Amino acid sequence: MTEYWFQCGRPRGILFPSSWTGDYLTKDSVIQFFRESAKRAGIQKHVSTHCLRHSFASHLFESGCDVKYIQALLGHRDPKSTEVYLHVSNKTLLGIRSPFDEMGGE
Repeated sequence: MTEYWFQCGRPRGILFPSSWTGDYLTKDSVIQFFRESAKRAGIQKHVSTHCLRHSFASHLFESGCDVKYIQALLGHRDPKSTEVYLHVSNKTLLGIRSPFDEMGGE
């Protein structure tokens, strides 16, 4: 985003204005809004904006995106760093057919 800002000639003005204050959004205000939204949605467990990063990577992985691309999108040099973000849902696991399922004519 910073690169884009420079390409545009470093325009003046607020990129992400706050509807509450009319000023710019701060990191803390985004975190507060995210937590309040999760609470209103009935989410009981602790969530943070960092959960969005994990969800982004997991959804890409589950949709078949190559881990190398996910690694690049997350800005990781080491593939092991990316592996931490790749969570597989129970729905995906339940959909996997075992070779044993094919035995016995089923």
